[in-house]
Amino acid sequence: MSGTVRTDALVIGAGPAGLMAAEMLSAAGHAVLVAEAKPSPARKLLMAGKSGLNITKDEDRDRFLAAYGAGAGRLAPLLAEFGPPEVKAWMEGLGQEVFAGSTGRVFPKAMKASPMLRAWLGRLGARGVRLKTRWRWTGWAGPEAVFDTPAGPCRVEAGATVLALGGASWARLGADGAWSAILAAEGLPLDPFQPSNIGLSLAWSPHMGKQFGQPVKNVALCAGARRERGEFVISRKGLEGAGIYAVIPAIRAGAPLLLDLLPDLGADELAARLARGPAKQSLANQLRRLGLSPAKVALLREFGGKLPSGPALAPLLKALPVPHDGPRPLDEAISVAGGLAFGALDDGLMLRDRPGVFCAGEMLSWDAPTGGYLLTACLATGRRAGLSATAWLGR
Repeated sequence: MSGTVRTDALVIGAGPAGLMAAEMLSAAGHAVLVAEAKPSPARKLLMAGKSGLNITKDEDRDRFLAAYGAGAGRLAPLLAEFGPPEVKAWMEGLGQEVFAGSTGRVFPKAMKASPMLRAWLGRLGARGVRLKTRWRWTGWAGPEAVFDTPAGPCRVEAGATVLALGGASWARLGADGAWSAILAAEGLPLDPFQPSNIGLSLAWSPHMGKQFGQPVKNVALCAGARRERGEFVISRKGLEGAGIYAVIPAIRAGAPLLLDLLPDLGADELAARLARGPAKQSLANQLRRLGLSPAKVALLREFGGKLPSGPALAPLLKALPVPHDGPRPLDEAISVAGGLAFGALDDGLMLRDRPGVFCAGEMLSWDAPTGGYLLTACLATGRRAGLSATAWLGR
């Protein structure tokens, strides 16, 4: 294939942000071409759906917004327009009934992504949206977007373009961050990619082998000003799970990690309990009487050094230091921090230096924990980019 394809709107990237942008554009009657580098769309969404597809979270808007940390200010107006209530209504409009779990996390009743994705692609197809797979974007030639395709090089001339290129983790699913070199060559500001929602690397002592795969529940993780009640899993590589993910931003900033193994007990009450009992009570019996799980005891012995007994043990139980080797490699991360800086964009998510080109999704420099926040912001930014592109076409 050679020559130029012409379309009203071009969307590069067929993840949640790109498909939402295509939905907004096609709803306005525009001809839309979606170009995806992988053989099929929304691969990362489908992978996330294998564990239930946590699409959003039912909680107060202010608390929901606070989960985005430093990015909350830029995301606030987008999430005000398309936050948890709107995401749920949109899902139900696709025929996907949803429910909220005990923690407020919202899932489709089907508990997987494939039915939702089929319905979504069906809606887009009925509006005439064209999806081209194995089309890898290689940059621009003047106003035209250039692609490597199975049939050879191709250019696309579009009245508006939405970039929804993903982050730089799980490259096998399409988010390899290769686009950053293209935008850097254009002189656009980029924040360095950093792993987010990822485990910590640790080199364990041999005695920890029997704990691999064991969950550690009812614990508080403390890093800097962040204190997070949650749980995690002891793995061969280190520590994994939602509790760890929540404190990764603080750990990236250099804060040490401390574990409160008995978060329901105050330090004074814990010391008093440790003072009670037979004077020659063994350390193992003291820990058993406190109700510590074998996994918690193993962590205490791994990180606590020569353990004291009696009340002197209380400070370690309430603030156990966890020396580690930092986050796992970038490509193992569920998501990334960093990417295209918001300063490159106007309020409609259009590139200031390239009018008519809009950006959305995880390629933007924002960060969020798992729990519905990631997908909601991808959908909200995709929606805003699609609406802004629609307004651009109608100007």
